[in-house]
Amino acid sequence: MDEIDLTWQTLGSETDYTCPGFDVVRDDVRLPDGTETEFHYVTETPSVVILPFTEQGDVIVIREWRQAVGRVNYGLPAGGIEDEDSDIRSAARRELAEETGYEADTVELLTAYEPANGLFDSTHHYAVAHGCVPNSTQQLDDNESIAVETTTFEKIKDMSARGELRDGRSALAVLHYTAHIEP
Repeated sequence: MDEIDLTWQTLGSETDYTCPGFDVVRDDVRLPDGTETEFHYVTETPSVVILPFTEQGDVIVIREWRQAVGRVNYGLPAGGIEDEDSDIRSAARRELAEETGYEADTVELLTAYEPANGLFDSTHHYAVAHGCVPNSTQQLDDNESIAVETTTFEKIKDMSARGELRDGRSALAVLHYTAHIEP
C-alpha cells in the first residue's frame, strides 16, 4: 500500500495575538489537495511536570486557582522551561522549589508528550523527583496562588484512575509512572 503524503505546506506565518505565556499564530497553508487556507494555533514554551516524592515516599501536591476553569486545581508542580535552565532536570528542580519550597535529591526524566497537538505546539516534559525535603519558601510568580500538601501515591493514583484528578498533566504523569516505572 502506497503512503499518502499528508504534509501541509506553510506559505506564511503571523502572530495574531501575544500575551504573557503564549501567542496565537496564524499560518497560511496549502493542503495536499492544493487548497489554500488558514490555520490558527497557540504557541508556548515547553514545560516540565514534576512527580515529586518526599524522603518518606509521599507525593508533594499543590492546590492552585485556575481562572480558565473557575476552580481550584489539585495536581503536581509544573511550569515553563526558562532560558536560564541548563536542561529539563534543572527546570524541574527550579519549578519544584519555586512552587513548593521543596528540593529534590534526584531528578529523573520520565517521558515527553504533546498534550493537544491539534491546537497547541506545546511539549510537556515529565520528571520524577525523589528525596524531596522542604528547604525554602515558595517563590511564586505574581499570577500564582498555590498551597502545598502531601498525599500518598496510592491516593493520587486512585484519583487518576477514577478521573478525579482533573488536571490532565498531573494525571498523565501519575498514570505513566504507574504503567512504566512503579515497582
